[in-house]
Amino acid sequence: MRTAKDVEAYLTRLNRSFREVDGQPGMYILGTPGETPVALRVDPPLVVLRVHIGDVKNGDADLPLFKRLLQLNARGLVHSSYGLDDNRIVLSAALELENLDFNELEATLDEIDIALAQQLPELAGLAKK
Repeated sequence: MRTAKDVEAYLTRLNRSFREVDGQPGMYILGTPGETPVALRVDPPLVVLRVHIGDVKNGDADLPLFKRLLQLNARGLVHSSYGLDDNRIVLSAALELENLDFNELEATLDEIDIALAQQLPELAGLAKK
């Protein structure tokens, strides 16, 4: 069975900067200042990754944004997905800790990086409308 130490070893091998959140074992913030932070939580039986993308205003004005999020989920994402948590847009993924391997974590983090780089500007534009 994998542990938080295995996840830390994978992150180190990936040359990912990360820090453990004080007082919360198994909870990490990935990224450097200026980057969009990715939260990673080792919570057996899962490893959960989550990024706060932005907030929504609630209302019909957000319908084009919601439509685009669903399109990206269907066509552009394999390991992760966009969702709403109250009025917050999040990009999240959940991986099974028991059989987590290096390549799986790498692919998921790469997908999140690409989504942030390629999709975030478009989503920000839709959120402002």
